[in-house]
Amino acid sequence: MNTYQFAMETPSVSSADRNPLLWKQAKARVGFKLHLRSYLVVNAGLWLLWAAMALLIHTPGRDGLFFPWPVFSSLGWGFGLAAHYFRVYSNGGSAETMIEQEYQKLASQQ
Repeated sequence: MNTYQFAMETPSVSSADRNPLLWKQAKARVGFKLHLRSYLVVNAGLWLLWAAMALLIHTPGRDGLFFPWPVFSSLGWGFGLAAHYFRVYSNGGSAETMIEQEYQKLASQQ
């Protein structure tokens, strides 16, 4: 059985049966995973380009001290990726969510 057949046989949940909050969270998590994949692929390419340039443009007397310019994209984009992660995988820090969590904690203690 190939992957296409498996995908065709897997029943999908109709939109009427979906929990809207879980669906929104699932979409946000997939969005983060796609963002992470883009970050890894692009930055790996930039670092490989930098390494190739450092090897090809080796000038005598500099001993490989070629400035690592991809650090700017890695750090800058990395901060944005970290913010995306915390927004998607944390409870959001909203007062409503924190109140609900505190209520659940108090309710379980009684």
